[in-house]
Amino acid sequence: MQCPALPDGFDFTDPDLLQSRVPLPEFAELRRAEPVCWIPQSGNIAGFQDGGYWAVTRHADVKYVSTHPEIFSSYLNTAIIRFNEHIQRDAIDAQRLILLNMDPPEHTRVRGIVQRVFTPRAIRALEQRLRDRALAIVETARTLPGDSFDFVTQVACELPLQAIAELIGIPQDDRAKIFDWSNKMISYDDPEYAITEEVGQESAMELIAYAMNMAADRKQCPAQDIVTRLVSAEDEGSLNSDEFGFFVLMLAVAGNETTRNAITHGMHAFLTHPDQWERYKAERPSTAAEEIVRWATPVNAFQRTATQDTELGGKQIRKGDRVGIFYAAANHDPDVFENPDVFDITRDPNPHLGFGGGGPHYCLGKSLAVLEIDLIFNAIADAMPNLRAAGDPRRLRSAWINGVKELQVTLD
Repeated sequence: MQCPALPDGFDFTDPDLLQSRVPLPEFAELRRAEPVCWIPQSGNIAGFQDGGYWAVTRHADVKYVSTHPEIFSSYLNTAIIRFNEHIQRDAIDAQRLILLNMDPPEHTRVRGIVQRVFTPRAIRALEQRLRDRALAIVETARTLPGDSFDFVTQVACELPLQAIAELIGIPQDDRAKIFDWSNKMISYDDPEYAITEEVGQESAMELIAYAMNMAADRKQCPAQDIVTRLVSAEDEGSLNSDEFGFFVLMLAVAGNETTRNAITHGMHAFLTHPDQWERYKAERPSTAAEEIVRWATPVNAFQRTATQDTELGGKQIRKGDRVGIFYAAANHDPDVFENPDVFDITRDPNPHLGFGGGGPHYCLGKSLAVLEIDLIFNAIADAMPNLRAAGDPRRLRSAWINGVKELQVTLD
């Protein structure tokens, strides 16, 4: 039965809806009237022939689902809430090899290995190189010919790509391949790209093969790098080649697409809130990056599947039901955030769920993402303080990514 708080047929995962806007008014209505609400889906529209999903919109409920993997599984139907309607079930099941779609105890084992990449020491070791790269990226953009340029391709995408390359030793010359593969993996819903789900799957396999070749090379010729540490001794708690391949695939999306979109949304927020940009340039508050992520919420939603009958928000959830956890809704919950619809770079505390709702799937790369956001906006404030919007952002058509594919800007 359709939730009475919403128009008939309304679906928070409709890619046409998310290409036009984030449905914050509808999230607000659900938080008020029916914070756990059944959203029907007909046929195989999302790749699942189960009739729909439960939309979870309150901050507390999103956290509860996130922190109880024994009740709400990432493995059963994966964390992706909507696939293309033509996807086959075996293609969904194949994605269980990605860390994002694992449950404990396997998730605990793999995460324990790959989190070596994201230790505070490892991130500190990158900081100066990434600061230099951020400055170089912005300086290059500042000298581009023409009256305007695309902030997404010239600025926002570059530092996340270069950070991944620095982190795991991908040659910088190969970063364009990573960008292209990751774009194709998530862009199959956008007709402008003319990319089918099959092309997305082919891109994923190319990226996995690239990473597996890296792993095989390091096993034969160990080096003083993170890849060698991750794959050189499987019997001592390292990744096999397949696991490393899927880890790099996850990095390409989780570490590239999300941070790129946070930076783009953050720039647009500054350009449409000039008082906040002036304050940022003057004060450089350490709280800015977290507010940018809250405001952007690059991942609109993930899903979990109930492993047993349970209750959530006063609703009876049946074993096998899919549950959509909507981070943008949680990040605008007035029970948690004062004036949640205000962009405030000094917001503190800021318990947003832009990096996940806690629990086993809390973002591994949070500290790296925050560092990248800090570095790029400091560089922009230094080298391009008078940046202006030259058009509205063009949003990605996607069922779960809050993406921007173009943002034209100009310099005064």
